[in-house]
Order: sequence, then C-alpha cells, then structure tokens
Amino acid sequence: MEKENRRKKYLAHISEDKRREQTVLEHAQGTSRLAGEFASKFNSREWGEAAGLIHDIGKYSEAFGKRLQGSKLRVDHSTAGAKELCAKGYIMAAYCVAGHHSGLQDGGNAGADGNDAVTFFGRMKKKVEDYSAFRDEIAVPKLPNVPLEPLGKGGFSVSFFVRMLFSCLIDADRLDTERFMTNGAIERNGYDNIEILLERLQNYIAPWLRQQESDTVNGRRTAILKNCLDKGKEEQGLFQLTVPTGGGKTVASLAFALQQMKTHNLDRVIYAIPYVSIIEQNAEIFKDILGKNNVLEDHSNVAVEDPDEFRKEQLAAENWERPIVVTTNVQFFESLFSNRTSKCRKLHNIANSVIILDEAQMLPTKYLLPCIRALGELVCNYHCTVVLCTATQPSLAPFFPKGIQSRELCPDVNEQYEFFKRTSFVREGMLSEEKLAERLQKEEQVLCILNSRERVQKIYQRLKGEGVYHLSTLMYPVHRKRILKEVRARLKEGLPCRLIATSLVEAGVDLDFQTVYRELAGIDSVIQAAGRCNREGKLPKEKCRTIVFTMDAKENPGIPAELRLPIAVAEQIAREFEDISSLEAIHKYFERLYCFKGEKLDAKEIVEQFEQGIRSFSFPFETVSAQFHLIEERTKTILVDKEPEARQIAEQLRAGCSSRELIRQAGQYSIQVYDRLFEDLRGAGLIEDLFPDIYRLRGVEQYREDVGLLLNVSRGDAVFL
Repeated sequence: MEKENRRKKYLAHISEDKRREQTVLEHAQGTSRLAGEFASKFNSREWGEAAGLIHDIGKYSEAFGKRLQGSKLRVDHSTAGAKELCAKGYIMAAYCVAGHHSGLQDGGNAGADGNDAVTFFGRMKKKVEDYSAFRDEIAVPKLPNVPLEPLGKGGFSVSFFVRMLFSCLIDADRLDTERFMTNGAIERNGYDNIEILLERLQNYIAPWLRQQESDTVNGRRTAILKNCLDKGKEEQGLFQLTVPTGGGKTVASLAFALQQMKTHNLDRVIYAIPYVSIIEQNAEIFKDILGKNNVLEDHSNVAVEDPDEFRKEQLAAENWERPIVVTTNVQFFESLFSNRTSKCRKLHNIANSVIILDEAQMLPTKYLLPCIRALGELVCNYHCTVVLCTATQPSLAPFFPKGIQSRELCPDVNEQYEFFKRTSFVREGMLSEEKLAERLQKEEQVLCILNSRERVQKIYQRLKGEGVYHLSTLMYPVHRKRILKEVRARLKEGLPCRLIATSLVEAGVDLDFQTVYRELAGIDSVIQAAGRCNREGKLPKEKCRTIVFTMDAKENPGIPAELRLPIAVAEQIAREFEDISSLEAIHKYFERLYCFKGEKLDAKEIVEQFEQGIRSFSFPFETVSAQFHLIEERTKTILVDKEPEARQIAEQLRAGCSSRELIRQAGQYSIQVYDRLFEDLRGAGLIEDLFPDIYRLRGVEQYREDVGLLLNVSRGDAVFL
C-alpha cells in the first residue's frame, strides 16, 4: 500500500541534493497565488490564478515522472494545460500556458491538425502523454470576462493582454521554482517604500525650493520643479514635460513620478532612454538622491565588481522589481512586442507604474505607431502614467487613441524657452571640408558635429594637433570616457579645445562650448547640439553661436538613408522660420516629418497584424517579435584588447568562460560595426572569432588612440556612416 501511495505522488521538482520534493499541486498552488497577485494589478486576478494553477498539469504523467528520475526522453508538459483552457474557451490563458517554456507562438490556422506543432492551434490538436490524473487534485476554474477597454478594433488590445498575462505566469512560475530549489534562500527585496523615497527627494530639493527669484536659472528650475510636484497629485494619464536644456527636467520628472506613486499607490518608475550614456548619467543622479539599492540599471554596459551585488542586480533585471528602473528604449519597447519568456517576464511590473520616455523625439518613425499604441494600452488598461519628456516635444498627440489627452507639466513653456536660450542660431550655407577646417582652426573652443563618422575622421586629420579631439562610436566606451574627461578639463581651464564628433555627444553628454558647428540634420538633432553651447549659461547668448551648415555635395560621402527625410524637412523649416529653435518651428517640423512618413510610421504593419488577429483569435506573436527591432541594421561586436583589462577579458572569453558580467565588461572595450565594415575587416584578416557573437580586432595598428578604429581597410571601400 505504501508503494502504491508513493507511485501516485506526482512531482514538479526535485532539489539538486535529491533530499526535497515539490509536488505538482504544491507548485501549481504557489504559482497560482503569485500569478494572481501580479495580474491583480490590472484587475485580472482570476485569470492569473487560473493560468498558474493549470500551467503544469502535463506533469501529471508517468513519462514526466520518469524524466525527473533521469530519463532522457523529452516530455511536452505545456500543451496539456493549454488544451484544457482552450476547451473551456479561455484562449488567452491557453496561449500563455502553451508558451510558458518555449515562448508565445503564432496562432496559425484554427483548422490545423496536430502535425502543425509550430503554431498554437496546431498544438491544440497535438496528442500528448496521458495527464488525466490531474483531475483528482485540480479543476479548471470558471473565469469572468477580461476587464479590458478595447482600443481600435480590439485585436491589438487582446494580444497585449495575452503578453501581460503571459508575463504574470512566467514570473510566478520562475519565482516559485526558485523558492523551492533554493529552499527560500534568495532574498529579492531590500528596497525602500515610497514615503522614504519622497522624503529623500524632499531633502535633496530643499535648497531649490527656497529659491524665490523668477529671473534666475535656479529660480526657473524651481518653478518647473514645484509645478511637477503639484501635477503629481492629479489623475493618472498622459503627460508631457517640455523643458529646454538646463531646465532641470531629470529631477523635475523624478519629483512628478514619485508624487504620482504616492498619490495612486503605484509600484515603480520606469525611465526609458535612447542612449546608454544618458542612462548611466541619470542613474547616478537617482542613486545619489534615493539610494543605490532602489535603482536598477538594465542595459548592456552595466558593470558591477562585487559578485554578491552583481547577483542581486541580475535577479532584479529579470523582472524589474526595483522602485526605479532605468533602461533603454530598445529594451523597453522590444520587450513589449517580444514573444520570448526572458524578455516578457518583467512586463507585468510595467503595469501600475510611471513610465518616463526621456528624449521622446528619438522614437524611430518606422515603429512610431506600434510604440504609441503600446503606451496607449498601458495608460488605458494597466494603470500607468506616461510622461513624454524632451526639450523638443514631437507632435505625438494625434497618434494616441481617442480619449487620451496629454497634459503639460512645464509652466509657461514659451516663456521658459525664451529664458533658457543660451545661444544664437546662425545659418551658414554650404562649406567644403577645407573651409570648415579653416573656420574651426580659428576658434579657441569649438565643438563640430557631423553626420558621418568617415567625415569626422577626415576633418580631425586636417586639424590634428594640441587640443584637438575626435569622438565617435568607432571608439570603445572606456576610450570615449577618457577623451571626454580630457575635453572637460581643457574647457574648465580655458585652454584651446576643438572637438570633432558624431551625434553621440548631442544627448546626455555634459559639455559646454562657446561655439558649436552642426551639419544640418533633423531639427531635434540641431537643437540637441545647441544644448552643448553655453550650457552653463555663463556668457550672454549673443556671444555664443550655433552655426548650422551643409557640406559640399561634391565631397559628400553619402547621407545615411534614415537622415535624408529629416534633413529635407529641416531645410524646409529653416526657409520658413527665422528661429528654427522656436516651439512653433519644432512642432511644424515633427508634424511635417510624420505626415511625409505616413504609412511608414508602422513600416511592418505590426498594429494591423494584431488587429486582424481578432477575427479568429490567431495572433502573430512570434512573427512580430522577429520583425520588431528598433535598431534595424545588424551589427557585430568587436573587442579591442589594447588595454590590460581588455586583454584579460579576451583571454577569459577565448578559454570559454561565460557570464553576464564578463560580457558586460567586454562591452566597455568593444565597438559595434555594421556587416559591411565587418566583412571588410574580416577579409583583411583583422578579425578573430573569440566567442559566440563577440570578435577580436587582430591588428592593433588598425585602432589608434586619437581616432579609434581606422576606416582605411585594404579590402574594398569601407565607408562607415
């Protein structure tokens, strides 16, 4: 009898030391409780509980029991629960259970047979091991209607809900398994509540709030800050913070977000930022104000030396559980459209949050509509507040669903723009490379930003000498930081300093030049460049010039395709407006840019693909996940091991060592190159295969301290724009 009882005990997990067992029922109940708790954030507790309860009923099979005991036979334990949910009509939960190990599949044809296992509906016809024993312990619960306000045709809304529910299940499943396998040893909390966070912010801004003057920089920053604090008590929704450079938008946006958290009992603030350089800068500010333990940086360049601290950071990055999360636009939006378990796990923690899009104008136009629709879903159905934060506010309002109206957080925007203007714009016309170099040579301290990395190198070579610097992403991050440190030191000491750079210095790089030359690009880029001119406001704006010019077409190495339309529209605006930095000019620029783009604002028709899926509940999760890439061009990672630390990393990778931390450390000494240049380098024998997706630059002479990677590769014409 004892043997019979033991045989009927169905297990989900066995600890590594083989001393502890977790039954399927115990795991199902633990996962159900967590998934329900997560889904309650968007009023769907019952759906989360059901997905968690049913997800592993395929483990009620003799075959899975043998698998746990060491059998090498693969067992599909995910399809069973999906079939049960599908039979009850709960298709949204069925998608989640079917994909909780392999990811969300395309729906496929509802008439597919069991041989079509690559689609969801094909899976529903698949024969699986007998799992009927689950009925002795678990019943499929009856579920209420999903509390969803459908936007548009409804298909996009339903598919978005599936991913959010999927996230609840994935995180709950992983957490309950982790708790059992570690016997509860891993502690994930350790951050402070909103009262403490607000108190720390209040202490930090106390000197600001004592400012009363309205005609000083600090006084203006205080007015903006106070307005953000007041607005933080308003109802949730869509906001925009249109603050000119120098207006203190980083701290002001944090103040608004924390006040919203307290007012509406929200869980976290998520900053999505286009550039890693801005992330690192903002994250340090937030850590100084709120405490290091409360801020998570989730991006490729995070480097943590202490192993215990790194493990905590790694755990937090899996599901974004910290009160403040600072990440990239790529990570944020690609996760929202992903079908993969690793990327989707954190999605439910976006619900009930304040989402701040810093430099909102940087959203790629080819994916603008899907991004806006996702933000609309978060506002309407997932208790989120969204803030579009930028110095050049794009005209995004028309693209949000009806009923979502944006509210401005900056008081007297036009007046603030006039006050914070620190430079005069000068339209220069066309310059040859020789003429540009002559002009720059006459300046004592000047920044010149060009559209092409090849041209940056060429102009630098013309000027090369004491106090002349080159900066582009052909230099690895540690190298760039070293150059910027030297540049800032010379600027501070009043020494001659001429910096020739690409657009990487336009956002989040704290530089203060008296004169800036900017090759014509989009109006937003030109204004960002002007933000490096008289940044501290120490000189009258009349003495500080931002000179906008075009390069001689005969010498032009080619304009990148993505810049052609922005430049064409910027030329129109420059002809129509005397001041291209005015709010009216900026608004007209984006309005016209988006108008010209038209249907290309959703180049892959992602929104429509999901909308059409509502007809048969067949959604293209896997297809869209493969299509949605904010950065389209493929790049290769090349490690430059000129420094001792980089050589040590190269040796570890060559030996097969692998860890998330080691890969991130390698990123600090790596450059990203497009396929064309990579193949030229490989053809010239300059590339070593070091590690999967990581390569090493063989020829150290191909990388110089002054300009980074040289473009004069012997094989072909390796122009790199």
